[in-house]
Amino acid sequence: MDATLPAATPRPTPVSPLSDAPSRPAEAQPSAGRRTPPASPADPAVPAVPTVPAQRHPRAVITELRLSAFGVHRRAVFPTGPVTLFAGPSGSGKSQLLAAYEALAALGSGVTLEEAFPDARARIPDRAVPDAERRRGFRLGCTVDGPAGPVRLDLAVQAEPALRIVGERLSQDGQILLATALRDPGRRSVQAAWLTGGSVGVTRAPLPDDRLGTALLPLRVAGSTAGQRQVLAAAEQMVVALRSVFPCDPAPDRMRAPVPPGEGRLLRDCANLADVLRRTRNECGTRHALLTEAARAACSGAVAGLDVRAPAGGTPVTAVLDRGPGRPATELARLGSGELRFLALALVLLTGPGVLAVEPAAELPSARQVLTVLADDFDRGLDRRQSAELLRLALLSCGRGHIRLAAAVGEATADAARRLPGVAVVDLQA
Repeated sequence: MDATLPAATPRPTPVSPLSDAPSRPAEAQPSAGRRTPPASPADPAVPAVPTVPAQRHPRAVITELRLSAFGVHRRAVFPTGPVTLFAGPSGSGKSQLLAAYEALAALGSGVTLEEAFPDARARIPDRAVPDAERRRGFRLGCTVDGPAGPVRLDLAVQAEPALRIVGERLSQDGQILLATALRDPGRRSVQAAWLTGGSVGVTRAPLPDDRLGTALLPLRVAGSTAGQRQVLAAAEQMVVALRSVFPCDPAPDRMRAPVPPGEGRLLRDCANLADVLRRTRNECGTRHALLTEAARAACSGAVAGLDVRAPAGGTPVTAVLDRGPGRPATELARLGSGELRFLALALVLLTGPGVLAVEPAAELPSARQVLTVLADDFDRGLDRRQSAELLRLALLSCGRGHIRLAAAVGEATADAARRLPGVAVVDLQA
């Protein structure tokens, strides 16, 4: 079915909360990277939809992040691959880029706007001018490739005076599959229209203005027509890719103390590293051996192994470096911050969803999903040897197709990565 949404598709109100006033050519400071065309004047809330060449990835992965108007970024497009490192001076927007990635992932998991953007006003573009009703906001989006082909998601968010979605578009090959618009500012809903096909053509219904409509489509679309099946395939591919994201920011000060035994799923701050090492040692000897090898290459002194002390009776678990026969083991509490961050990041790269505190799409077998690790200040506190070893692990793990890495790094790590085949370094400008 080649039906498209008709001209009467609901559009955002003419007075957009996403004013482009500060983006005049004389003032614009667009981010580095490939640029998208300016937003269509007829639809100020959602960027124009160019056709994206099909790549047909066997698993759903995010291949492009778009920040049309987000913090310091304007009309910026960032392609992402298996290992993508973002480099640039302070103020170039590395952290904002990863924050946008993380927020989209959270929305794909079904959280509210307030949960995804706890600091929404900080995401309003620099020098953004409020409209006549004193509204301001931001725009972002991504492309997910997979078995259904490339699918685009574009989102317009009002941050002031109230946080709400004012426009969302899910499209494929230039065809709009879902479009939402804020028609009545007095109601906490948006008017949605999605492709149905057949004699109906389009289905219209209200959706909440604080949640991603694409994530709600599998609950609203029956899949009884070719058009509905196309919408479902695109929405499910988008949601699978967005949900399979693990933001990681190891906090060494929280990793030193013994931890109570638990389910052995690594938290975002890696505070329960000792408990997860207990689990990997008992359940996955191959990966634990790889982690030990990495520790041997990047930690000071002799390293014969990674071990845990877990007395019976539910007492706290302590992780240690085995220094070899006749030498006392070293507890993690005595390691440097760089060593602890290294161990945590190495563990993340060598494991997967079953060991990390992430809930990927349950309706799809894990073998058909790809986990994306997000890491801001990836190399913070690491020396060159440790950074090089993590890059080696990233290439090893990501080359298998089940894990991807998107991280912000310093110039020294970026310079070393530029010489490595398989690593994409995206340079930002302040």
